[in-house]
Amino acid sequence: MAGTTPRGRAERRSPGELESEVLAALWATDRPLTPAEIQAELDGDLAYNTVHTILRRLHDKGLVLRDADGRRGAYRPAKNAAQMTAEAMHQALDRGPDPIAALQQFVTGLSPEEETALRELLGEGGV
Repeated sequence: MAGTTPRGRAERRSPGELESEVLAALWATDRPLTPAEIQAELDGDLAYNTVHTILRRLHDKGLVLRDADGRRGAYRPAKNAAQMTAEAMHQALDRGPDPIAALQQFVTGLSPEEETALRELLGEGGV
């Protein structure tokens, strides 16, 4: 049966995928969420302990902040999605041997809408 392991369980997602799903749930709201609320947002697809583990990992990486909420902990993203994406792009440029060539390749892959937005941003004297 496609998509299942020999024991009949769904295939595991990578930790990066799980972290992305949890962050997406946090970004979709303007208030901190508890692990149980995040689990519900993900349609109960993940065990509570898995959600809690992912939140601890994200907290250790500085990607989420923990707010005290009585005895339960609620979490909120440390940065919005655009900030995290920009940070990842800067890190990728810093790792490569030729950041200008990487930018050239990046720009050639932009959609017309993205290219227009970038030209407008750069035409305004930068951001």
